[in-house]
Amino acid sequence: MSSHQAKKLEKLVSSNSKAKSKKTRFIAVTSGKGGVGKSTISSNLAYILSQSGLNVGIFDADIGLANLDVMFNVKIKKNILHVLKGEASVSDILIPITRNLILIPGDSGDEIIKYSDMALFERFMEEARVLDKLDIMIIDTGAGIGDHIKMFLNAADDVIVVTVPDPAAITDAYATIKSIATYRDDIGLIMNQVKNEREAEAVYGKIKKVASQNIRKDLRLDLIGKINNDAKVSSSVKQRALFCSSYPNSTVHKDIINIANNISAKLEQNVLVPSTESGLSGLFKRLIEHF
Repeated sequence: MSSHQAKKLEKLVSSNSKAKSKKTRFIAVTSGKGGVGKSTISSNLAYILSQSGLNVGIFDADIGLANLDVMFNVKIKKNILHVLKGEASVSDILIPITRNLILIPGDSGDEIIKYSDMALFERFMEEARVLDKLDIMIIDTGAGIGDHIKMFLNAADDVIVVTVPDPAAITDAYATIKSIATYRDDIGLIMNQVKNEREAEAVYGKIKKVASQNIRKDLRLDLIGKINNDAKVSSSVKQRALFCSSYPNSTVHKDIINIANNISAKLEQNVLVPSTESGLSGLFKRLIEHF
């Protein structure tokens, strides 16, 4: 996209609406490599947050490996790129999961910015207002440190890296943290598939120590929580179900609730902002600013 077009889009976004909405907190969940349970955590976390009464959107930005439809056992026919091409409306692609949870089938950051029709984008921003009341939007990104992933990480209020206590996964998680640290001062970490709290704290401590020594001392790397290694999780995935709803009395259910509570504590409730700073339109405003 040309710089001239980018400026036109920024101008359009900034003048699109003055209506006030609640501030949406954008939380990007990422990982250094695939297969560490990122999407499983994202989907269960979104569900738990919605069950607490928050309005939650979950944006599937893991293109090529998009699997939130499997997690929620729904069918996706079109995504956000179809809206920007004029092939669908925003309401056509939104998938209600529960009363307070909406799945937004997305596309990679670079793809959703590569449009040229200003009229279609203006229509998109207008239609996107249906999501202006979201309290939280979880962005399930792809794994790794590609530019299209960086766009979402740049746009987010919080970035959470998911890893498992496997040497290769820890190495990849550290590389991701090092990359993110070039443009963010604070990063969250979720330890998945651990034996217990002690193992989670031990691995986190090692990563934090190396990061402090080799990246920078002022980097805030926080342990958001852990999820135990439990066969109930893989069993739920195979059944296309959420482990938090299938096994409400399990340890892993308690683990995801603890993570949700840690995230909820950061929420800026009842803050009113222009509608283009909230919901789906707010996300796109940020993506354009960081393009």
